[in-house]
Amino acid sequence: MAKFLIVEARFYDEYNDLLIAGAKAALEGAGHSVKVLTVPGALEIPGAISLAAEDAQFDGFVALGVVIRGETYHFEIVAGESARGIMALTMDGIAIGNGILTVENDDQARVRADPAQKDKGGEAARAAMALLELAERFGG
Repeated sequence: MAKFLIVEARFYDEYNDLLIAGAKAALEGAGHSVKVLTVPGALEIPGAISLAAEDAQFDGFVALGVVIRGETYHFEIVAGESARGIMALTMDGIAIGNGILTVENDDQARVRADPAQKDKGGEAARAAMALLELAERFGG
């Protein structure tokens, strides 16, 4: 049994609840333990994972949040930089599943977050488990 930390940027409660439900179902269904940490926004997720990884209390991480395109360039910054930060940590050997949704509107967010539809929370959790398995396989 591995220990996973879900780091969520709680900005859209309804969608985050769905993402977390999907991620928890996947992780707990595989026999792993799960804790949830909430941060202010998607840009804070990589930093929070980096800090938690230093503690060595968790074996893997799931990044969850929703970024909906607005009228300004801020969407591109948040979407790109949060993904870049997560990828950098992954390249350092940290098992992270990226479930930060970057969408155009509420309808897209709802479909992608819902475990009964696209289940992106569950998909991110399964990605984190797969990376952890690879790390163990290659002696990480």
